[in-house]
Amino acid sequence: MEKNNTQLNFKDEPEKGLKRELKTSQLSMIAMGCAIGTGLFLGSGLAIQAAGPSVLLSYALGAFIVLLLMGCLAEMTVAHPTSGSFGAIAEKYMSPMAGYLVRYSYWIGNVLAVGVEVSAVSVYMNYWFPTISGIVWILLFAGVLIYVNATSVNTFATFEYWFSFIKISAIVGFILLGAYVLFGSSEQPHIGPENFVNEGGFFPFGLKGMWIAVFISLFSFLGTELIAVTSGEAKDPDAAVPKALKATVFRLSTFYVLTIGIMLMIVPWKTAGIEVSPFVKVMEILNIPGASGIMNFIILTAAISAMNAQLYASTRMMFSLARGKHAPSFLGKLNKSGVPTKALAVSSTGIFIAAGVHALLPGSSYAFMMGISMFGAMFTWLMIFISHLFFRGKWEKTGGRKLPVRMIGFPYLTILGAVLLFSLMITSWFTDFKIMLQFGIPWLLFLAAAYFVSKRRNINHNVIEESLEKKIE
Repeated sequence: MEKNNTQLNFKDEPEKGLKRELKTSQLSMIAMGCAIGTGLFLGSGLAIQAAGPSVLLSYALGAFIVLLLMGCLAEMTVAHPTSGSFGAIAEKYMSPMAGYLVRYSYWIGNVLAVGVEVSAVSVYMNYWFPTISGIVWILLFAGVLIYVNATSVNTFATFEYWFSFIKISAIVGFILLGAYVLFGSSEQPHIGPENFVNEGGFFPFGLKGMWIAVFISLFSFLGTELIAVTSGEAKDPDAAVPKALKATVFRLSTFYVLTIGIMLMIVPWKTAGIEVSPFVKVMEILNIPGASGIMNFIILTAAISAMNAQLYASTRMMFSLARGKHAPSFLGKLNKSGVPTKALAVSSTGIFIAAGVHALLPGSSYAFMMGISMFGAMFTWLMIFISHLFFRGKWEKTGGRKLPVRMIGFPYLTILGAVLLFSLMITSWFTDFKIMLQFGIPWLLFLAAAYFVSKRRNINHNVIEESLEKKIE
């Protein structure tokens, strides 16, 4: 009985004050809002360049890895619905240091991912205003989203819900339009399934190219884990979280494979890039009046929506760090609306990093920011798989309540997910995304050193307090 009480305190006490207002529909839209951003609309161009038509298999394999990840995450999140999520779980079931590394790595990953999205915003705005500096758009949109996040969690969720609805509707419309062009209208030259094998065949860069594109495809799925972070503010996490996780993964998988498949049949894969979104190129090729501008607007909303969700995620993770005494205590304070505004301010630094990178590397800022932002998320995902192995073993040994959600194929599928993800991280060293490990390895070493310094300081502080108490007595 005592063990069960410990488990209940774990989820309720550290983040007291957050308001449980998020509904199941909002959870799904928030996760999709975070995931359906530049990874699909702009990053897909990078993946296509790396793999050619075999990028379809890359996205399918990426979706499989994410499906395994969500199975592990759903089981642990239902047991412990908290905004600290996988960081708090790693701390409880692995070690305090593991929780520290996961929380800070996820935080920096989202802070930098905000920079990725805002860098993409400058690309999209350049479509209409080529003479205005991208830094202007970065700072303008950043100000609006910081305000939205600072009001209340319900305002944030409402904003995210409708922006996600816009881009999901646009993707569905794109799929229907593409299907009509391919199968319902009169035949057009250079458009059709033959584009899958033209220009070098289905595997123009062999299996190596397909495998490298899996790594890039995972950037498109980053954000699905946000449902676990929102569980600390969900109305009914036991029912809402697993339902939202499953729905999000299947919807994303379907959207990505269908949209990229249609795109490849319309746009020759060699013309894909990141100067302009491949989606806009499709509209230009089809010569639909004004359609490319409309699509550019929709893609812009996608980037803003993803940026909004990532600000939320990084803010809640910093809040969790502060409440866990791994960050300054003032970052764990809430305003009258239940929003950790000080944690929000610190988590907005990625915007200014992006502005600086854009100024120094205007032609490659997107790819650079994408590379350094991915380490935090990839490391977090790897630790989710590892945490799940520890979680299941300890949960069953301590006689915890029966888990309402269980990962199938345990432990084999959990281990498979971890091995695939670790292999992809190692692969990045031999690609243009080497920057991920060049940034990530020193980052982990820095965090490890910071953890031991912080731990020693806390021990000394406790010793001083105990000695003072003895003197008073």
